[in-house]
Amino acid sequence: MVVRVLIVDDHPLFRAGLRAALDSSPDVSVVGESATGEEAVAAVAADAPDVVLLDLGLPDISGIEVMHRLPDGVAVLILTMSTEDDSLLAALRAGARGYLVKGMGREEVLHAVGTVAAGGVVFAPEMAGRLTSLLSSPAPAGHVFPTLTPREREILDLVARGKNNHHIARELVLAEKTVRNHVARIFEKLQVTSRAEAVARARDAGLGGS
Repeated sequence: MVVRVLIVDDHPLFRAGLRAALDSSPDVSVVGESATGEEAVAAVAADAPDVVLLDLGLPDISGIEVMHRLPDGVAVLILTMSTEDDSLLAALRAGARGYLVKGMGREEVLHAVGTVAAGGVVFAPEMAGRLTSLLSSPAPAGHVFPTLTPREREILDLVARGKNNHHIARELVLAEKTVRNHVARIFEKLQVTSRAEAVARARDAGLGGS
């Protein structure tokens, strides 16, 4: 069976190189390319790929949000620059079947595509070693999102509780501008582009509870 693949990445040259690598295999057919998350969601509905090769850092919505909006049955293989634990854990919780880091060779990518299409899972060697500790038990609130500072985690928790910047500033006795700056850094670290995406990531990790 030929595996139908959709490539989702905002860099044209990278997409072209990846497409050439995939097209070199008779077992793979690239059915489309998308440069944004919104394009990817539409392309999945239109082209029904077996595997979505997905970057996390897209210009409109994050790859995590894309996964939340895809129908069941689509195998998602992450191909990204990020080697952070937060990104790996968020991708797994969103349903990714594989996580590769850009720079892997043609044969490794082709093997990964075939593996996830067949229902298996595959991870880059540098990520696989961290899976056991990440997934062995739910991380307590104080240890989720290790790239965030304690203050940023505190603010993210309040964002996940539905608080706006004004209320957060009052509760933490901070200037509202300071809160806005913290929120901007949180968005950057979590690779999200909206408050709704940040809330979804936070709640998936156990923040924002009563």
